[in-house]
Amino acid sequence: MTTAEQYLNESLAAFDFGAPAVETVRFGEGHINDTFAVRTQSGKRFILQRISPAAFKQPGQLMENITGVTQYLEQIISQSGGDPNRETLRVLRARDGASCFYDSAGCCWRAFPFIEETICCQSADTPELFAASGRAFGRFQQLLRDYPAETLHETIPRFHDTENRLANLKAAVQADTHGRAAACQPEIDFMLAREADCSVALQALRDGELPLRVTHNDTKLNNVLMDEKTKEGICVIDLDTVMPGLSINDFGDSIRFGANHCAEDETDLSKVNLDLNLFAVYTAAFLEGAGGTLADAEIRFLPWGAKLMTLECGMRFLTDYLEGDVYFHIQREHQNLDRCRTQCKLVSDMEAHWAELEAIVNQYR
Repeated sequence: MTTAEQYLNESLAAFDFGAPAVETVRFGEGHINDTFAVRTQSGKRFILQRISPAAFKQPGQLMENITGVTQYLEQIISQSGGDPNRETLRVLRARDGASCFYDSAGCCWRAFPFIEETICCQSADTPELFAASGRAFGRFQQLLRDYPAETLHETIPRFHDTENRLANLKAAVQADTHGRAAACQPEIDFMLAREADCSVALQALRDGELPLRVTHNDTKLNNVLMDEKTKEGICVIDLDTVMPGLSINDFGDSIRFGANHCAEDETDLSKVNLDLNLFAVYTAAFLEGAGGTLADAEIRFLPWGAKLMTLECGMRFLTDYLEGDVYFHIQREHQNLDRCRTQCKLVSDMEAHWAELEAIVNQYR
């Protein structure tokens, strides 16, 4: 038996699945946590995950966040006549009553009942699918509108602190540990020219114009489970980065990821363009799902959310490139620089169509 198998067996024994486990297989396409599907003798399935110790240094705090939020969602969904067994993740307690289990190597494991008759899509192949994810993430905001965001831990400190991301980039340029700065001076200049933009949302938060909310912070399409038959989003998953934040960031990250038709590392920048129709489709769906939850300022700042999340991601790719590709996995040389360039092109596209983005938001507000 390998050590990996030993730790897996320890975790299987730590949870009461209601019946003996008869099959355990790797599951999903996630790159952070180790995920397994467990099938029991009774036919029921569960998700069993080892939380990545490299990505999350305080798994106990992470699980406090997830337990608090999912219990709250279960209560709210039940009160509104929904089905909490399908519309939210539910933490399966370990045999000792804890929300997670630590194996003999000190790694943290957690389990959830499997939500059957759902699919997880990796890309928005149709506008309808993109809209379905928008409604799901908007409803996530609506359901958690009264949850005290300030009680949540920051599972990744300063995750969407755009000012700090710029400071990190400046430090990487100054150090230039791999001698790459000269070759990407246009991209460096692009970021530095938008230094004032990096403070727009954070200053609005500091001024009390934008409220602190419970945010997901990783609003990609594949973090929504879709109903197998209707293709409607029913459950938001991957709650590891749920923490205090800005609603416009959740909106913006979806736009960055889904409102274009290019690969994130596309080398032909003529193919990289913001799709205004997809922006409109997602905006309408997100606001529909939010159901009047968002304040007027939050709606007004939605285009800023799209621009800032794209700018921030570009800064992160560029910083990693300058530091030697130590954070984002690469399959080829200069891939992180190419990723940065696509984000710069999308930001430029947003700036060129800014009036149209504002008009679309006003149309659906």
